[in-house]
Amino acid sequence: MRSALRVAASAGVIFCILTTQVAFAQSQRETPARAVNVGVYVSPPFAVAENNSYDGMAIDLWEVVAGNLDLATHYVAYPTFRELVDATRNGEIDAAVTNLTITHDRAETISFTQPWYDAGLRILVPDEGSAGFWSVVSGLNDAGHLRAYGWLLAVIIAATIGFTLFDRKFDPDFPRRWREGIAESFHHVISIAAAGKAGARKNLFGWVGRLWQAIWVIVGVGVIAYITSSVTSVMTAVSIERGIHSLADLPGKTVGVFTGSVAEDFVTELGIASRSYPDIDTAAGAMKAGNIDAIVGDAPILEHFAHNKPQENVTVVGNIFHPDKYGFAFPHDSELTQPVTLQILQLIEDGTVEELRNRYFGSST
Repeated sequence: MRSALRVAASAGVIFCILTTQVAFAQSQRETPARAVNVGVYVSPPFAVAENNSYDGMAIDLWEVVAGNLDLATHYVAYPTFRELVDATRNGEIDAAVTNLTITHDRAETISFTQPWYDAGLRILVPDEGSAGFWSVVSGLNDAGHLRAYGWLLAVIIAATIGFTLFDRKFDPDFPRRWREGIAESFHHVISIAAAGKAGARKNLFGWVGRLWQAIWVIVGVGVIAYITSSVTSVMTAVSIERGIHSLADLPGKTVGVFTGSVAEDFVTELGIASRSYPDIDTAAGAMKAGNIDAIVGDAPILEHFAHNKPQENVTVVGNIFHPDKYGFAFPHDSELTQPVTLQILQLIEDGTVEELRNRYFGSST
């Protein structure tokens, strides 16, 4: 009897334990993922808006971290870096996810994770160059050369008419039809003006004719020398005046920066004139319109824009300056900072971060 009671008691204990474990497992499965509001600043290729959703390297990295930590993400877009940082500091959002540079000033008001991307600043300029066609035309006009070219054209027209009338009267072999005669005379005048050669023109007046031909050749050589030197000097002046090839060329220019960005603070500290824009598309439009001379911003952002939008005719110049690092940000004392940092460290060590970098920027090897 006692043995039967012991068996029954043991079976009851085991049943209770199994029931408790099953209930615990069910409760774990039924526990909903923690909902978090994540602020985003759209900045391709780190954060890209697509059909009411977001993609990009920073977004992909966050999704891996959020999946590992059982977080349900609700994204909230902000138009500038400054507004994103302010929203993080004020606790409007639980995290900030984009190419957000870690700085001392920002770290005083918000918390950052371990850096997950090394970057820096570069310069974006028009690809047509500082001595483009219209820049040269404008320079020639400012220097008064276009007016001189106009007088030269008038002289060429007058000389063409004069030669035509002269040869029709004194040269019996000269074409009788006006259009053929004018074409012959125009060819002769342009040969002298452009090549400095008199050509195979008939000498009708002996040594006097030869002297006149020699004088015309001298005039033609002078015209060539003047046009060549004026264009060359203007191209050189325009290149020196407007050319931007590195950070050293920015003083005296007006550059575009992104509102609330590290680049905005950097150029302000250097005393370089700047205008603030919410995103790279707006800044590029201002540069195309001639409102700014260049754009200073994060190197990967500028390089991605120049590579993926060849129709904009822009190029990135100079070496990287002001190196910086990207990290995710949280309000101070957020309980997410440490676990997200640990996740990022793990993803760096297992190669996930490098795989994401290669997906968006290509292999660095």
